[in-house]
Amino acid sequence: MRHILILNAKGGCGKSTIATNLASYYAWEEEKKVVLADYDPQGSSMSWLEARGEEWPEISGIAAWKDPLRSPAGTDVVIMDAPARVHGTELTQLVRKAETILFPVLPSPIDMRAATAYMQELKATGRIQRGEAKIGVVANRVRESTVIFSELYEFLKKLDVPYIATLRDTQNYIRAEERGVGIYEMAPSQVWQDVEAWEPLVKWLRSKRSMP
Repeated sequence: MRHILILNAKGGCGKSTIATNLASYYAWEEEKKVVLADYDPQGSSMSWLEARGEEWPEISGIAAWKDPLRSPAGTDVVIMDAPARVHGTELTQLVRKAETILFPVLPSPIDMRAATAYMQELKATGRIQRGEAKIGVVANRVRESTVIFSELYEFLKKLDVPYIATLRDTQNYIRAEERGVGIYEMAPSQVWQDVEAWEPLVKWLRSKRSMP
C-alpha cells in the first residue's frame, strides 16, 4: 500500500487541491483503490468527496483528524492531506506514515521564507534522515511569465530536494473542487494544459525515485 503525504506548515498553499486531484488521478487514470485521509479539521478534502457524484470512480474518505487511519482491505493508495502548522511530535508521526511526501510552495516571498525553515525541520525527522521517505517539491498556483516565478524557480533549485512540477494558477481547479472531481476527469479540451503540467509529477510518482 502506497502512502503519499501532502505537507507544508503554511496554510493556503494548495495542499487539499493537490491531494484531491491526486486521489482523482489514481482512481480515474490508474484505476486504483484510493483512500483520501483528511488530517485538517477544516475538512476541505472531505467536502470535496461529499460533492463527488456516483458516476465517478469511488474514493474512500477518512476524517483522520478525529478517526484512526484504517484503510479498507485492498487499498492501493492512501493520499494524506496534512493540516497547516504541523510541527514536532505531530510532524514526526505524520511522516512515519508516508513513503512519499509532496511539498507545495507558492510564488511569494512569505511562502518561500516559510518553506526554507520548514524544509529543514522536515529533513531533520528520523524517517527522512534514514531515507525511509522521499520528498518532492511542487511549485503551485504559478503564472510562469511573472518575475516572482523566476525567483521561485531559483529558490526551489536551492532547497536540495527534487523540484518535480509546476502547476498553473487556473480556475479549472476551482471548477473541479465544486464538482468533486479532478482535472483528469474533466473535458480534455478544457484542462489539457493542466494535465500536461501534472505529467512530470505523476511520472515522478510512478518512478523508483519517489520511493525509499
